[in-house]
Amino acid sequence: MRNVDQEFSSSIAQISNPSVVAIAQLWRIGARIAWATILLLGLIVVGVAGFHHIGGEKTSWSDAIYMTLITISTVGYGEIVPLNTFGARLFAGLMAISGLGGLTFLFTSLTVFFMEKDLDYSLRRRRMEKHIRKLQRHYIVCGFGRVGRNTAHELHKTGRKFIAIDLEQARFDDNLDKFPDLLHLLGDASDDDLLIRANIADAGGVFAVTGDDSINLMIIITAKQINPNVRVVARAQETRNVEKMRKAGAAEIICPDFTGGMRIASAMVRPHVVGFLDEMLKTENHLRVDEVAVPVQFPPTRIGSLRLRSADYILIAVRSNGKWSFNPTDENLLRAGDVVVIMASPAGRIQLEAHLSELSH
Repeated sequence: MRNVDQEFSSSIAQISNPSVVAIAQLWRIGARIAWATILLLGLIVVGVAGFHHIGGEKTSWSDAIYMTLITISTVGYGEIVPLNTFGARLFAGLMAISGLGGLTFLFTSLTVFFMEKDLDYSLRRRRMEKHIRKLQRHYIVCGFGRVGRNTAHELHKTGRKFIAIDLEQARFDDNLDKFPDLLHLLGDASDDDLLIRANIADAGGVFAVTGDDSINLMIIITAKQINPNVRVVARAQETRNVEKMRKAGAAEIICPDFTGGMRIASAMVRPHVVGFLDEMLKTENHLRVDEVAVPVQFPPTRIGSLRLRSADYILIAVRSNGKWSFNPTDENLLRAGDVVVIMASPAGRIQLEAHLSELSH
């Protein structure tokens, strides 16, 4: 699990580290803008004081401010403060040159700042999409509302890669503290081009979990058209839409109202089981009842000769040819295509997958 986490983290770092550099660059540009503003304000103060002194008692402070602004900006509407001496003209000339330099410095810094932000966003978006194209067996979470975020949280806790899609950028921005390295795409998840950009061809599954059943139905149809083999799990607000989603190709449809009712009933009639499952989810090593598919080239092997029990995972059941074998004995055969159900941490699941993969070669 550590190797997988490190590999995934290093891949993400290729996206996040340039962003850190870009943010530092924006801070440097911001500092330049601040210094340019301070310089310009200093010139204005010096100019006001100087022109008020040159004009003498007949010059008001408003005249000095006006004279300073038209000199610094090199507009030159008219000299309301007389410049009759060499010193006065030299002062006005130096103010004009300094003001022109200060304004140029300020406006160029502002231009670079806004261009840098746009450029940084474009570069980060390009890097993110390049990384997405390299993903395999990842999951696409369509809809990043409350249900979508909880789905993403579970995928993150169990060490699975995913991409989030939503119409609102604010939903991504507001959750950067929880998902700092979030891979996401902005747009309509039922759009063909967006799902293709999410690399649905190599995806392990799609979650259609927006708050609108009609949108979820379109996501199912679009996803199955692009990749008929992809597994789709959908959310249904109305139970009457469950059958429609199933006919469209969803493998599983979850109705929150129905599931919530079942959970409430379970909390009453089997409180210790519910408590056990809740505590299991809260453990530091993120224990889950999980499943591992036996590789296609795996030779028939006795369970007793396999490492199917360790400190990180416990064998619960095996599903073979559509039949369940709970707490299988050592004499049971494990074959290609079977599904092993275990209680495991993410590290344990990775260990078992690697162990079965080694035996299949």
